[in-house]
Amino acid sequence: MTETEAFVALNMIPKLGPVRVRALLDRFGTPQAVLSASRGDLRGVQGIGAEVVASIAGWEAQVDVPAELERAARAGAKILTIRDDEYPASLKEIHDPPTVLYVLGGFSPRDAATIGVVGTRKPSVYGAECTKKLSYQLAYAGVTIASGLARGVDTAAHQGALAAKGRTLAVIGSGLLSIYPPENRALAEKIATSGAVISEFPMLTGADRQTFPIRNRIVSGMSFGLLVIEAGGRSGSLITATQAGEQGRSIYALPGRIDSPQSIGTNRLIQQGAKLVTSAQDILDDLGLLFSNQPDLQKPPLPDSLTPSEKSVFEALGDGESSVDDVVARSGLPSHAVSSALMALEIRRIVKSLPGGRFVKTM
Repeated sequence: MTETEAFVALNMIPKLGPVRVRALLDRFGTPQAVLSASRGDLRGVQGIGAEVVASIAGWEAQVDVPAELERAARAGAKILTIRDDEYPASLKEIHDPPTVLYVLGGFSPRDAATIGVVGTRKPSVYGAECTKKLSYQLAYAGVTIASGLARGVDTAAHQGALAAKGRTLAVIGSGLLSIYPPENRALAEKIATSGAVISEFPMLTGADRQTFPIRNRIVSGMSFGLLVIEAGGRSGSLITATQAGEQGRSIYALPGRIDSPQSIGTNRLIQQGAKLVTSAQDILDDLGLLFSNQPDLQKPPLPDSLTPSEKSVFEALGDGESSVDDVVARSGLPSHAVSSALMALEIRRIVKSLPGGRFVKTM
């Protein structure tokens, strides 16, 4: 049995977990030695109780390693163990690094500058648009965006990075053959072409309430910092922020309205010392202190095919929400020309319409 096969077997044993695996490796040296150890020797390892000893001793009856390797190969997934060079270095540093990572796509040296982005599954228009804009700008500047492929903020973060033709990493709370939510399967395929979809769970593992908090430590563990966008008072994103703090990562938060339930958690994080983020540059400034080669935030270029009127209307929108009347006043164009230009810009997804007849830039 190879070392990789032995690690896969350990990762599939119920109730073992990465902390116990690390203790066993400290005692026995190799995963193969762990699997072949006697019950008496296993009981001598701190934190390894009778139930876990029985699982390890009877692993061959519970785990089908060849079938798991075949599933991974058929899906095009690479299997990395904690002892592989390609395994993210920053993730190895946390208290409970995953024993195994299943990866669709691949890692890049650029991923040393990764920021995690998390938040509510039901963001406001403000939260969703800020997520896309910040993720777009950071990815355009060369920062890798890591998130969890969940609905809401996670999805917007991945979409923003992809729109900038940047790198993004999706850490999922299920096996790679059980992508959740199912409507994000196409998004996962896109991410794998320019980044990676990552899981520590065996290929057929389904998502549940326990797997999501477990996967969140990987998002923060791979990142130099964590950006929280809209989180309620009991949001799981606050748990991720706590994990990030314990891992020594920087914490960033998008401020929100004081009367918005979706901003209770993020505003509280700012009270507790998280850095208030008003632009991507706030994060890039910190990045320059952490890395010698700081990426420069560039203003994304507008498509060359825009007409003069469309360019004027885009610039007249400013940085916030604007009505048609606002744009008419700023641009000096007649209302019919402004309306036509706004429609063309929205079709190109450069501008988004909001409730109440207002518009906002998306780049």
